[in-house]
Amino acid sequence: MSGEPFFSFNSYHVLLSVIGIVVILARWLPRLISTREPASAPLMILFGAGAALLIPGFPDMPDPRESPLPWELVSEMTVIIALFGAGMRIDSLRPWRKWTPTARMLCIAMPLTILAVALVGSSLVGLTAAGAILLGAVLAPTDPVLAADVQVGPPQEGAEHPVRFTLTTEAGLNDGLAFPFVYLGLIVAVQGLNPGEWGLEWLLRDVVYRIVVGVAMGWAGAWALGQILFVIPKDALLANTGSGVVALAGVFLCYGSTELVEGYGFIAVAIMGLKLRRIENRHHFHRRLHDFSESIEHALTALLLVALGTVLPALFLYLSWSHIAVAILLLVVIRPLSGWIALIGSNMAHRDRAVVSVYGVRGIGSIYYLCYAGSHMEFVNEAQLWSLVGLVILLSTILHGFTVGWAMDQLQEPEKWSKKSIPD
Repeated sequence: MSGEPFFSFNSYHVLLSVIGIVVILARWLPRLISTREPASAPLMILFGAGAALLIPGFPDMPDPRESPLPWELVSEMTVIIALFGAGMRIDSLRPWRKWTPTARMLCIAMPLTILAVALVGSSLVGLTAAGAILLGAVLAPTDPVLAADVQVGPPQEGAEHPVRFTLTTEAGLNDGLAFPFVYLGLIVAVQGLNPGEWGLEWLLRDVVYRIVVGVAMGWAGAWALGQILFVIPKDALLANTGSGVVALAGVFLCYGSTELVEGYGFIAVAIMGLKLRRIENRHHFHRRLHDFSESIEHALTALLLVALGTVLPALFLYLSWSHIAVAILLLVVIRPLSGWIALIGSNMAHRDRAVVSVYGVRGIGSIYYLCYAGSHMEFVNEAQLWSLVGLVILLSTILHGFTVGWAMDQLQEPEKWSKKSIPD
């Protein structure tokens, strides 16, 4: 004992200290120059990368290309909570016509984005057909975790601007709707680009069955949880205790049971949030549950972003100019153009269409999908895919994070709310 140094740098303690410093600085530093909500996501990634490169004794994080499971599990948990929270935030579902832009973004913009990214990935990066499809599926959905600044506020706040409503509902549903295309990439990797052999099975199983089951399980799970929280027993309602743990347990139960019957759990938890919010709509428990789940979501997100930053230097070893070109094309051409085309005829004002088209943040969902695919199969282009996805997440958080405050401020001014923003 006497020969051991008094001070020792345990790598685990170094890691905890760095995470604490990075998160605090990322949330605090922007406040020195702006009163807006801090654009902390890109700073967490960049500070994490700096820590990995500059701090002695900093431990190596698991490489997602070699050890995807821990990344998959943490990102999955984060997305589950975020999707449920997105559903909970919607105060009013009606009039039904305000869902028109959401439907257009899901049914037109997302498939267009997947197709365009796949074609660009194949032609510029030289990805295989399976890798190109997977890249499109991974990068198509907008992120419910990092897109809080463009979404509606907490439950019972009201004033849901059509742009915020569209971006919130799109982010809540398109993570699950991207899954059929992830499966498509896996199928093509095994059976080749021959839809005559697997096309019908993919359509019936991975598109129709899994989506329908996800919706049904989400609705049923919300109804059952609503009975437990707000109805039975009448003289001792569980919702009056304010305990969000039980509700969160119900979300995990809904997700897990949906996956057990081969449905899309991401769709189920989003629908569960939407449906549960309709039960005792004005009860204070909804706001408490939202705040509770949001705190967990923010904590998991911070850990993932710092961790992503620490592995970016290794991921970027495979980065090329073609990757940079694809990332820029996605963020400034493909997503905005796909969204603009999808919203033609929606009667949204041009400014509102532009905001919806541009602000589709990429992030935690992309990490999950790529880890999921990597844990199920080895792809020829896996190193390239990780380099490109890491770059897209970094650029997306920078471009969107530092401009979204101004864009949303314009929409929050009542005199600028156009009647055309509400679809007929």
